[in-house]
Amino acid sequence: MLRTEHADAVTAPDLSQRELSYAPVGATCPRDERWTPPAGFRRYERTVSIGRGPAFWTAATAALLEWGVKTRSGFAVEAVDAGSRVRSGADYWLLASLGPVVVREPARVVAVVQEPDRCGFAYGTLTGHPVSGEEAFVLHRTPDGNVLLTLRSLTRSSPGRWRLLFPLILVAQRWYRFRYLGSLRGLVPRRP
Repeated sequence: MLRTEHADAVTAPDLSQRELSYAPVGATCPRDERWTPPAGFRRYERTVSIGRGPAFWTAATAALLEWGVKTRSGFAVEAVDAGSRVRSGADYWLLASLGPVVVREPARVVAVVQEPDRCGFAYGTLTGHPVSGEEAFVLHRTPDGNVLLTLRSLTRSSPGRWRLLFPLILVAQRWYRFRYLGSLRGLVPRRP
């Protein structure tokens, strides 16, 4: 299996030594129903209905906060001293497998939201990530029990060799977004 990552991986193997590769941090505003994306990024937002009822809400929020949107879409997630649950300020390797090639993407969780009717998180790219920006996955439920998943992202090309691959990365990003939006559908709520 071929692993690839940016040259910064050689000089900063410890993710805590890496810096976020964009600003402003928290710009996807996972806590807010509405957001105003900053200029200079490709902006994306889409909301889909994924289920309904309190049992589904409980199952979906548990899956989301354990990286379920990513892992159920084909990514592997390696926590760095954080366990499998999403934690604000924690660093992770997000691993995308494309045939025999594994792309290791360094990321840091920059916001976590856990409210009675809104749950989610945003992660930002660290130096060495193929793109520069932020992505948020947010669950919210309506008063009638409908559970919605919102995906928000801000993307621009990363410096260095990844810049040359940016058009291909955008194609892969569209494919993964499609998978993300369907990733939590069909969750079977656990019985008490």
